[in-house]
Amino acid sequence: MAPPAVPQDVLERAARVRLAVFDVDGVLTDGKLYYSADGVETKAFHVQDGSALKMLRASGIEVAIITGRSSPMVARRARELGIELLIQNAGDKAQALTELLATRPALAQLPLEHCCAIGDDLPDIALFERVGLAISVPNGHPAARRRAHCVTETAGGQGVAREVAELLLRAHDRWNYP
Repeated sequence: MAPPAVPQDVLERAARVRLAVFDVDGVLTDGKLYYSADGVETKAFHVQDGSALKMLRASGIEVAIITGRSSPMVARRARELGIELLIQNAGDKAQALTELLATRPALAQLPLEHCCAIGDDLPDIALFERVGLAISVPNGHPAARRRAHCVTETAGGQGVAREVAELLLRAHDRWNYP
């Protein structure tokens, strides 16, 4: 059973989720761009997010990453975690999700209400408006937070995917921890 702080309508939405779509900058990272002296971009990913994303996939909830930027670090992290559903440079994230669902036979019949989107900024809003469960972060843009069904307690880059995974797994009665 989920913690009492989670509204019943969010739990009901979470119980239908079969695909969780994560943004990167501001969700899986702290949203800051770091450049070395030679101009190489770096990103920091929270280790608990990695194990949480693997837990989701192992439980039968597919994971995708749709991001508006392109970064070799994101591709590397997705490979490390076994995430094959990765779209970078997505100008329109809602359209990217539609194309992703259409091109993957296993997902082609998945209704959008069975998708969850986790984002933090204005480009995520169009995605929020189409999926069954929209989740933002407390340090996200106010317009994104207003359009989300719920807001995590965890800030972007600090373990958001772990918190979302717990919510989804609890809603599916697959959370095996106290």
